[in-house]
Amino acid sequence: MGLTKSERRNRIKSRVRKIVAGTAERPRLSVFRSNKEIYAQIINDTKGHTMMAAGSVEKDIASQKVNKSGKAALVGELIARKALDAGIDKVVFDRNGYLYHGRVKNLAEAARKAGLKF
Repeated sequence: MGLTKSERRNRIKSRVRKIVAGTAERPRLSVFRSNKEIYAQIINDTKGHTMMAAGSVEKDIASQKVNKSGKAALVGELIARKALDAGIDKVVFDRNGYLYHGRVKNLAEAARKAGLKF
């Protein structure tokens, strides 16, 4: 039997995480995608500390009538705004084993457009 979707994603995730790590100067922007929602965190891996987070369940995003791809773009803008307010302008993007396509891509492009560099 082949791998399940989650086993395949975890293999890709572990392969990527061997290389991608966040520091205090350049933290990691990690994306989690569920069937309905999407979340983003900015993480300092040297301390093991989540610096900030945003998700499509936040009131200002959840109240808007847009599709899931639109919500992903709103989450990308929100996390970029929070990071820039905290003085972070460069991050390392961690797609967390998901394909760089669809909602993950929309989140990343919206964060770039809002001013984050990665």
